[in-house]
Amino acid sequence: MNKKTWIVTGTSTGFGKSLATYLAQQDDVNLVATARNTEKLSYLNQYDHGQIAKITLDVTNQNDITTVINNAIARFKTIDVLVNNAGIGYFGTFEESNLADARYMFEVNVWGLVNMTRAALPYMRKQHQGTIVNFSSIGGLYSFPTLAFYHGTKYAVEGISESIAKETEKSNIKVLLIEPSGFRTDWAGRSSKKVLPEIDDYKQFADFIEDNANGAHHEAGDPQKAAEIIFDQVNNHFDKLPLRLPLGKFASDTAIDKYQHNLDEFKKVRDISISADQPEHK
Repeated sequence: MNKKTWIVTGTSTGFGKSLATYLAQQDDVNLVATARNTEKLSYLNQYDHGQIAKITLDVTNQNDITTVINNAIARFKTIDVLVNNAGIGYFGTFEESNLADARYMFEVNVWGLVNMTRAALPYMRKQHQGTIVNFSSIGGLYSFPTLAFYHGTKYAVEGISESIAKETEKSNIKVLLIEPSGFRTDWAGRSSKKVLPEIDDYKQFADFIEDNANGAHHEAGDPQKAAEIIFDQVNNHFDKLPLRLPLGKFASDTAIDKYQHNLDEFKKVRDISISADQPEHK
């Protein structure tokens, strides 16, 4: 049996933990599980019979990234699937957000993903095979109040991933964007910083922030089911792997509504749009 090597970032909690737990129990998987604190990965010990590597990784640290990639190759010889799951959230109105916190979120959600992918791609191209699974969000397709900078990170992930997919298609490398709605992870709780509005014009959004915090771990989405779906898609449907995969009814409904609305709007301004071209190009 040819085992596939999966690298998963952010496996101490949330989606990463659920996916790592599921992968650790598969006969055809070598697992590189990463976290900033590997002591939090002891839950994997019960499944480890030599096919699991637990490695310290802060995705904002290039030395850590290099260590993870080098260790994966040295131990398991291939990098078949990279899951860029590590990420954080930030709630706050655009005007009141702390820009230092917003920049750090971009370092984790965007540049961490970018640097992990750039480190793994040379090996995937050499193998002429690989899958990059990038965790986006329904927030990469649709925007809500108080999440402007979080949306900025996920819209960036969407655009970057789409370009990677087109550039690596002939190298037999696939890209899968995971776009969850609310799942029972730590994202709306511990993994998101929250700044309640103080400006009167924005206090109407305080309930939105508090409701998200209070609803943590009570959402509709099941991370275990998400893990099973991701594994099945990557392992059994490589040739027909979708670029985008909304997870959860709310994510699916919202994505369809957003694209339908955009299509309707584009059609309304069609004549205006094409009037901007020189006559010979119309």
